Amino acid sequence: MLPVDDLGEPVPIPDRPRRVVSLVPSLTESVPVSSLVGVTDYCPVEVARVGGSKYPDVDRVLALAPDLVLANVEENRAEDVERLRANGIPVWVTAAPATVPLALASLRRLLATAWDEEPEWLVAAEETWRHVEPVWATAVVPVWRRPWVVLGRDTFAGDVLRRLGVENAYADHAERYPRPSLDEIRAAGADLVVLPDEPYAFSATDGPEAFPDTRCVLVSGRHLTWYGPSLVEARAVLQLR
Repeated sequence: MLPVDDLGEPVPIPDRPRRVVSLVPSLTESVPVSSLVGVTDYCPVEVARVGGSKYPDVDRVLALAPDLVLANVEENRAEDVERLRANGIPVWVTAAPATVPLALASLRRLLATAWDEEPEWLVAAEETWRHVEPVWATAVVPVWRRPWVVLGRDTFAGDVLRRLGVENAYADHAERYPRPSLDEIRAAGADLVVLPDEPYAFSATDGPEAFPDTRCVLVSGRHLTWYGPSLVEARAVLQLR
């Protein structure tokens, strides 16, 4: 019986894939480097580039003759996954994890299935993020502006913050990524604004000026939103107090 990805789709993964294309930057650093032959323009690995996550060059991916492609249900388009599969390429699609434990469990299953590995960083990340601190602040977390987009319900980054003691002001919103107006964000009752440097590159001169009456904290987007080896150091890096 074939293994199935996070969406329950059978994936004919070869024994220890050796030609992997990752279309998900947050997954790339979890894959054995020696197996990677293609990544997105935003991945921290120096191999062939195949474009962005949302609009990869599928022809370029096919030309690399991968024996496995990694995708994500939220970051990648279903039509690109379908085209790759129609060309005989195994594609493992991960879910959009709502919590840190779910993200790490997804990685554990992928790595065990494809490479029969339990890397030390995975065990360390599981141990590091097991503890949940008492709530000491409520925050809004913009991830884009023009228009403003904030973290809503059931997001990995929201759970990262909750484990650090920071409650998301939009955690009960009906949408995962609401688009409130700036006035609505300011009126959300938060005492903290968390501004990551990705996907939107918030900086000291681009973002805090919109919230003059609320404390703003600039953080590493990679450590807030990526679930891989970076999680081992993320708890220490994300200084919010």
